[in-house]
Amino acid sequence: MTFWRKNWYYIGGILFVLLAFVMGLWGSSRMSQIQVILVFSWMGMLMHQLEEYAYPGGFPIISNMAGLGELEHPERYPLNARQSFLSNVIFCYLSYIIPILFPHLIWMGASSVLAGVWQLPGHGIAMNIRLKSKYNPGLASTALLQTPVAIYYIWYVVHYMPEQAGQLWWGIPGSLVMLFLTFIVPILFMKDRDSKYPFDDRELYGYNKEHVMRLWEERKAAKAAKEER
Repeated sequence: MTFWRKNWYYIGGILFVLLAFVMGLWGSSRMSQIQVILVFSWMGMLMHQLEEYAYPGGFPIISNMAGLGELEHPERYPLNARQSFLSNVIFCYLSYIIPILFPHLIWMGASSVLAGVWQLPGHGIAMNIRLKSKYNPGLASTALLQTPVAIYYIWYVVHYMPEQAGQLWWGIPGSLVMLFLTFIVPILFMKDRDSKYPFDDRELYGYNKEHVMRLWEERKAAKAAKEER
């Protein structure tokens, strides 16, 4: 379990490659079209996780420090390594695999694909503003993989499954509930400034380390100056 917890995003990258071969050589002809779209949606999430934590990586400290404002222990609070593993693997994988197994539940599929779309304004606007950057780990896969797949899913249902298109609307609240249960709830229950599961340096620093460290120091200095007043 320790090996999986420390390398889950690399394992996800390998799973992405395996799924690409399976879908290219066998899956696309054996599955329904809606299932194929949902598999590609999951593959988009796998690549999103790899981008955040490995290539270029650095999402944990960017999220904790720049996104959530933690300046004292951004290596383990509010996100920590154990919480990230449970959220991104156990809970997130189930959120994407279950709709593939039950493709007729359009609202469930819509919830999973739209969950990726909500990350576009998060990464593309909010996080960039906080980071003072034009890019942050996770933005490329959200913009180039997750969002296009979600748009195609909606288009396909509207054009080829019009009798079930009304379920798409339920995907909006469904996706918000999915994100809340998969990511927010685990953070709320597992955040701990004394957590025994800090992120490794290789997970903390990836994209533009110098800029991130400089921003961290600037914010700590600003906080200290404010407290002295």
